[in-house]
Amino acid sequence: MDPAVRASRALFERLLDPEFVEVGSSGRRYTYEDMPAWLPEHSGGSRGGPRYRPSAIEGVLLAPGLIHLTYETDFDGLHARRSSLWRKRSEETGWRMYYHQGTPVPPEAA
Repeated sequence: MDPAVRASRALFERLLDPEFVEVGSSGRRYTYEDMPAWLPEHSGGSRGGPRYRPSAIEGVLLAPGLIHLTYETDFDGLHARRSSLWRKRSEETGWRMYYHQGTPVPPEAA
């Protein structure tokens, strides 16, 4: 969520699994290969612009090396519920996001 990470291929490559997939709120599917062009231009990528504010963060260990993380975000008044899977293949690579999905929440459902 940090604009500095979004703007740096080297930083986000350390956080995304090479098999990463995201289903965006539009329903579009993004892969690891899509992220270098998409991420810096997507909402929250500008250092001086609005930033994502996370809350209600919870994690559940599903299996050794696999965590399901859920949380909510507010971005300039837009609320979303988010879910991601993080996996750890080795100590060298550490934890990396394998899958992510964000679902917009209309104001009446928040």
